[in-house]
Amino acid sequence: MQAINDLLLMLDGVLGSAPWFPWVLLGVGLFFTVYLGFPQIRYFGRAWGIVTGKYTDKKAPGDTSHFQALSTALSGTVGTGNIGGVGLAIFLGGPAALFWMWMTAFLGMTTKFVEVTLSHKYREQTEDGTMAGGPMYFMDKGLNMKWLAVIFAFATIVSSFGTGNMPQVNNIAVSMEATFGIAPMVTGGVLSILLALVILGGISRIAKVTSTLVPAMSVIYVIGALAVIFYNIDNLLPSMAAVFADAFTGSAATGGFLGATFAYAFNRGVNRGLFSNEAGQGSAPIAHASAKGHEPVSEGMVSILEPFIDTIIVCTLTGMVILSSGVWTEKHHNSFQQADIEYVQGHYTDSNDGDRQQLFNYLVGKDSEVETYNGVIVVRDGEAVNEDFTIVAARSVAEEVTYAVKGFPFTGNLEIANGKPVDLDVTISGLSLIHSAELTTKAFTKGYFGEYGQYVVSIGLLLFAFSTAIAWSYYGDRAVTYLFGSRWVLTYRVFYVAGFMVAAVADTTVVWNLAAVSIVLMTLPNLFGILLLSKEMKQTVTSYFAKGGAGQPSPNGDKQPD
Repeated sequence: MQAINDLLLMLDGVLGSAPWFPWVLLGVGLFFTVYLGFPQIRYFGRAWGIVTGKYTDKKAPGDTSHFQALSTALSGTVGTGNIGGVGLAIFLGGPAALFWMWMTAFLGMTTKFVEVTLSHKYREQTEDGTMAGGPMYFMDKGLNMKWLAVIFAFATIVSSFGTGNMPQVNNIAVSMEATFGIAPMVTGGVLSILLALVILGGISRIAKVTSTLVPAMSVIYVIGALAVIFYNIDNLLPSMAAVFADAFTGSAATGGFLGATFAYAFNRGVNRGLFSNEAGQGSAPIAHASAKGHEPVSEGMVSILEPFIDTIIVCTLTGMVILSSGVWTEKHHNSFQQADIEYVQGHYTDSNDGDRQQLFNYLVGKDSEVETYNGVIVVRDGEAVNEDFTIVAARSVAEEVTYAVKGFPFTGNLEIANGKPVDLDVTISGLSLIHSAELTTKAFTKGYFGEYGQYVVSIGLLLFAFSTAIAWSYYGDRAVTYLFGSRWVLTYRVFYVAGFMVAAVADTTVVWNLAAVSIVLMTLPNLFGILLLSKEMKQTVTSYFAKGGAGQPSPNGDKQPD
């Protein structure tokens, strides 16, 4: 598992976490925002009119309504990125990361408008009678680049596991175990059966389920979040101020948090923003291609609402819950995951400014006196005897550390190689910072609902993540349909359900690293494709308004449907 994690970290280092990637993602969004005249602002009101059915033509070609397509796409985006992803971003980059999630969403509203419009324009009817679309279709039919379409389709299949499948059930399993004590294997098994029952029904059943789940889960989550924010109302303005104050400087060390540079906060914020709203990834256009409608631009406008709802609203609520409650700087008792811990030589404490600076430099790869520990730790009755080392757990100095095997105190020698324990049967626990869904869950207990607040996260995460997995199964099967034909869809769904169950017991950090890599494998070809079609995109929008546009008078005086 450690070898797999190291490989994923290496790939992420040259892809999503590389300094150039955030600039590419935001750059494309900024280009289209200026080129198309800020469509995320100008068409925002019109988008609401279309999605509420104001201009709907029920006889238009397609499989779902605008609202169902939006719900399916939202169910694919509103998931663990809004709960665990925000917790991970703040844990890594501090309050500043939230600012860059906002910027990713604002520019991403335009990026999504472009990719959805083009995908809807080049969609086609498959041999089983359903609509199929997505970036692979405009790459193939619009750009005549079959090779690029094939790359994107394969990346979509990989990402359906790495983005929509494994992180979702893994976070559900972690939350359900922490809150209700349910074993991850049980959670994975039950949800896998439910997932199979839904996705075997195809897009019609998927759309019906998601259009019910999305509104319900949003109401539950918003109520729970506001209960924490209002309970900590005195911390709200300082938290909001920290987001803006640290945006261009990075976040300073505070409490157990060792600090984050501007570059790290910027990169993590953009990266987590992409994972949350998927603007530029090319996934949501696959769902929108199923929507009934004559005009691709109308469906593109509907998609503008996704990053707004997903990031500007839901992620902001999560971020304010975490920041105002203060739990992001506090250490909590937990079992350290292998990928989260590292042993270093010597004794360091985060209460000493000098030690904290050296550890910070070590974590971000700057010159530091800190060296990786190699050696043997003598443990008696669950506690280490020698003190020539420090454990950095979840980017903080671990305290009150104990060692156990199968729930009993460990006695013996524990070998440490390159900063990692060799014997993985030994469970290492103690006080450290926490991240992802666990951090958000803890924050939700700091409100009017008290400890009951954790149930809001568990239920919300269950609904969010499960609906995301449902939506991504559809994205994957459309990619399979494009590559191999409809007859292979059932085989894909079987593997998808199996992967869902396996991921429930996998290492959380490894799963998130897989997600980070798989996202970029889709995003880069998609951004390249929409840039090449930029002139056609502008002509399509111009033509749409020349015909009157949805709800506007046409040249012959009639009101246009969508």
